[in-house]
Amino acid sequence: MTKKYDLIIFDWDGTILDSEAHIIHCMANAIGDESLPIPSENQIKHIIGLSLSVAIPNLIGDVPETIVNKITANFKRHFFDPTHEDSELFEGVSNVIAELHTIGYYLAVATGKGRRGLDIAFQTTGLGQYFHLSRCADETRSKPDPMMLDEILADLDLPAERAIMIGDTSYDIEMANNIKMDSIAVTYGMHDKDHLKISNPTHFLDDIQKLYTILT
Repeated sequence: MTKKYDLIIFDWDGTILDSEAHIIHCMANAIGDESLPIPSENQIKHIIGLSLSVAIPNLIGDVPETIVNKITANFKRHFFDPTHEDSELFEGVSNVIAELHTIGYYLAVATGKGRRGLDIAFQTTGLGQYFHLSRCADETRSKPDPMMLDEILADLDLPAERAIMIGDTSYDIEMANNIKMDSIAVTYGMHDKDHLKISNPTHFLDDIQKLYTILT
C-alpha cells in the first residue's frame, strides 16, 4: 500500500477515549471546591483539550494565579481519585490503532492531558505499546500553539506534509493548520461538526473505524 502519510498524530480525550463526562465532572467539582460559580457542562466541554493553565482562566475569568493553581490541584485530585468510574475507549479504536501500527505508520499522541494522566491511560488501555512518541500539555505549549507537533516532527525528522493530525476539537485542527499539516476532525467528540467547520479541517470523520478511507 502506498502511504500518503508516514505519521499519524492522535489527540487523546474525545478522540481515542470517551472521557467527556469524567472531565466535566472533575472540573465542576474543582471549581466548586473554591466556592466559585460552576460553569455549565457545555462551557466546560468546550475548553477540553486546552492545558489547565489556559482552560481554567477561560472558564472563570481573570483571577489570581493562586486561584488557578488551587483549581488545578483540585482537578487533579478529583481526576486521579481511584473511586471514579473509568472512561472507555471509543468503539473500534483499539483495533484501528493496532492495525495502523502493524502496517508500519509512525503513531504519536498530542494531548492536552498531563504526562501523568497520559502514562496512566497508556497503561490502563494497553495502547501505549503502539505509540512511538507523545507530547503532553505540561511539557510544551498549549494547543492551538503547534509546538507539540513541531517537536514530534523534529524527533522523527519528518516534514509536516508527511503527517496528519486527528482530533475532536477546534484546538486540534487549528494547531495543525498553524504548521500547514493536514487534519481530520472527528465528529463524535467534544466539539460538534458545525463548530469544527469553522477551523476548516482537511477531512471529517464520523467513525474512527472508517479512518482507512481517508488514509488510502
